[in-house]
Amino acid sequence: MPIDFEVTMNEYLPLRDVVFNTLRRAILRGELKPGERLMEIQLANKLGVSRTPIREAIRKLELEGLVLMIPRKGAEVAEITEKNLRDVLEVRCALEELAVQLACDRIDKNGVRELRAAAGRFRDMLGSDDITQIAEADEAFHDVIFKATDNGRLIQLLNNLREQMYLYRIE
Repeated sequence: MPIDFEVTMNEYLPLRDVVFNTLRRAILRGELKPGERLMEIQLANKLGVSRTPIREAIRKLELEGLVLMIPRKGAEVAEITEKNLRDVLEVRCALEELAVQLACDRIDKNGVRELRAAAGRFRDMLGSDDITQIAEADEAFHDVIFKATDNGRLIQLLNNLREQMYLYRIE
């Protein structure tokens, strides 16, 4: 397992969260490939930490569906399947519907202006051949809606699902 990612220390986060964020980012960016085994000792040596935060991070990654624990074999990066993609899309659809409902109830005049501006930028980008610009304009539009919900937990869940969708797009 060639490890070519590095830990980014954050003095405000516990070490277990720093390790979790590092491994999660490596999976979502494709630096750790689906089916690749996650060897605790190797990861601990590479990241300069003990095995405990590695183990804790792997457990959290398993809860997110990014890692599978295989009996008598250990942890490996989860394979991307059509069912996984469908599951994420179903949950994301339901949460985005909730976000729209909350945003409609809670958005202020400034938020409405931001939403109109983001919708205009997105509409302008649709005529472009630049897929990256279109995707960024789409994300910016959704971010205005998410922010208007004033619900930090919902925003966190939606952003996690967005990152998982990024992994599916890469594959």
